Amino acid sequence: MSAQQAAARTAYAPRPLASPTPQPAAPSRIRLVASPATSRSRIPFILLCIAMLGAALVAVLLLNTTMAHGSYEQRGLQREISQLAQEEQALLAQIDAASSPHALAEHATRMGMVQDSTPAFVRLADGKVIGDVTPAQAKD
Repeated sequence: MSAQQAAARTAYAPRPLASPTPQPAAPSRIRLVASPATSRSRIPFILLCIAMLGAALVAVLLLNTTMAHGSYEQRGLQREISQLAQEEQALLAQIDAASSPHALAEHATRMGMVQDSTPAFVRLADGKVIGDVTPAQAKD
């Protein structure tokens, strides 16, 4: 064997394994846990529930009071509307009575007007006066 062959054999020869180096151990999946915290008192939760219940009751009371006040106001306005409607009916009755033909004739007589026994008319198409155009005379 030549020197080259000997070198080649040694170059390719398996090397002896070195002693294994200690590798760091993988972290274990088991962990230390803290002991459970002491349970909280239930008093704050109970107080919160009572406060919410009290607030709801106060809100309902205020709503009920407001609705009752609105109901009284509505009743008063309805009463006022009915009184005004009655007043309107009375005024309409007075207008009807005052505008009747008999009431108009009586009022005209008090003002000094007389009834014309021979009325005259104007024809609008040509403007011609038809009838007697003399002033009416009061009957004594």
